Amino acid sequence: MTVRDEDLRGDALEVWIDQDLCTGDGICCQYAPDVFELDIDGLAYVRNADGDLLQDTGATVLVPTIALRDVTDSVKECPGECIHVRRISDGVEVLGPDSADG
Repeated sequence: MTVRDEDLRGDALEVWIDQDLCTGDGICCQYAPDVFELDIDGLAYVRNADGDLLQDTGATVLVPTIALRDVTDSVKECPGECIHVRRISDGVEVLGPDSADG
């Protein structure tokens, strides 16, 4: 993946997880515990700014600027390739399996 942090700054980003592809390894939760959490079903989900787990299919949360590097590392290391990050302004996936570098 050749996307650099500098390429992502300036645009609001959102992240979501495809639970159908999640392997439950929890690597994302280790890298970005404020953004991802494993639920009782063993799958990872996104957490909103209030810390609430969002379990609806396709639920998205904003990527906090402070967590951008951690979310990027989560995407790179995810064995299930199930984490998607897209720009809100145009809906283009910038990190993840459907990105140009995915």
